[in-house]
Amino acid sequence: MSVHEVIVEADGGSRGNPGPAGYGAVVFAADHVRVLAERKEYIGVATNNVAEYRGLIAGLAAAAELGARVVAVRMDSKLVVEQMAGRWKVKHPSMIPLAEQARALVAGFDKVSFTWIPRAENSYADRLANEAMDDGDIVGTVREAVSAGHTPGDQVAVPAARTSEPAHTDRVTSAAEPPADPALDGETTPAQRVSTNAPGWTGALGRPTRLLLLRHGQTALSIERRYSGRGNPPLTDLGRQQAERAAKMLAAKGDIAAVVTSPLQRARATAEAAAAALDVPLRVLDGLIETDFGDWEGLTFAEAAQRDPQLHTDWLGDPSIPAPGGESFDQVRERIEGVRRDLVALYPGENVVVVSHVTPIKTLLQLALGVGPSLLYRLHLDLASLCIAEFYPDGGASVRLVNDVSYLS
Repeated sequence: MSVHEVIVEADGGSRGNPGPAGYGAVVFAADHVRVLAERKEYIGVATNNVAEYRGLIAGLAAAAELGARVVAVRMDSKLVVEQMAGRWKVKHPSMIPLAEQARALVAGFDKVSFTWIPRAENSYADRLANEAMDDGDIVGTVREAVSAGHTPGDQVAVPAARTSEPAHTDRVTSAAEPPADPALDGETTPAQRVSTNAPGWTGALGRPTRLLLLRHGQTALSIERRYSGRGNPPLTDLGRQQAERAAKMLAAKGDIAAVVTSPLQRARATAEAAAAALDVPLRVLDGLIETDFGDWEGLTFAEAAQRDPQLHTDWLGDPSIPAPGGESFDQVRERIEGVRRDLVALYPGENVVVVSHVTPIKTLLQLALGVGPSLLYRLHLDLASLCIAEFYPDGGASVRLVNDVSYLS
């Protein structure tokens, strides 16, 4: 059976928080009367929030199996609804992989909305969650968890993340990567071997999504060092050569799942060369577009400073100030954060080429490094240069490479 529009209601509960936990989810037809699918499962010892996310994931998966394209999610969990709607950040380590899994499912629909409802209006899913908890061997599970010494913070009801391994054999390093710890050389215990698998000293867990951040090739505006935001100049002859050389380099690396790109033609032409060389899908993501420089589009730095001297000075020192008629760097960061979340959800543990512009690439590096906006002004990126950033399912991140142009010479 295939349906176009459905309603998903989901819930989860934990008797003890953390304690024996289960979830329930129901998929209704658009009339909110006919039940199309039910899901419930006892998930062991977990928290309420983990169970609620598991219920959401099960409901979305059921909707996808039915062939739904438009989904209205209704839950009485304010936390899950606000996080999935993007209004609240996901901070707890046990929530991050669940939120990413849910977003991966969301990305497969045409439209998904999230609405908070009172508990009384979520009684169907609540009943299923309680039935799931009743199904569990409650006393035995709790005793087993307690005897194993689990604490509330480290008990999550999803498969444990694999210890971080280099995602692929063509591992790229940089001078900024810390050296191996000499204390761990030679014979090691299993616990020590686990700790050495993380990149450098970060301790991040899980297999990362590796983003190969490629800046587009040369345009006429970049030759003259003019602000080039939403304007759409094509690549120059040299720019096309740069794109081909970058594509050849990426093809030699291999093991790349997809190429994603800004919609602007200078980025798309660069991305198309890479996708063709790699023989992988090309996806356009509007969020990867360059900063909107508004009235400064096409001006040089000096011309913009002369036109709006005080505003230009303030703009350079405060990322919350937009260019006249344009957007601020804070606004750019907000949409790039969304792109990063989407990419990790769409391509878990895979290598992805991201073709974009100076500000979006710098912002992704900024997010990976966890640093402030000063990086935007202090980091130089050449045309057609490559950077590599990794984002882990547990929220960790690392930067492997910055501004490599060795393949252009």
